[in-house]
Amino acid sequence: MLMLTVPKEEYLMIGKDVKITFLGGNNNQLKLMIDAPKEVNIARGRAIQKRAVKRRNATLKKTQEESDAEASTQKVQEA
Repeated sequence: MLMLTVPKEEYLMIGKDVKITFLGGNNNQLKLMIDAPKEVNIARGRAIQKRAVKRRNATLKKTQEESDAEASTQKVQEA
């Protein structure tokens, strides 16, 4: 992990293609500009977490629906 204190307008290069420029900010927010090729996937941590929660909830819902369907089938067979 790299921790830096940088002045406004300073930039970092990641490889040859990704440039991150620090535009300023305050204690609670930092403004960045990211210049990268289109094929480089850039996602905010918050967005990644939201997608993970949605996937988990969808999986749980599907599992519950399958359990409910199996229980209904068993009731019909017992009758």
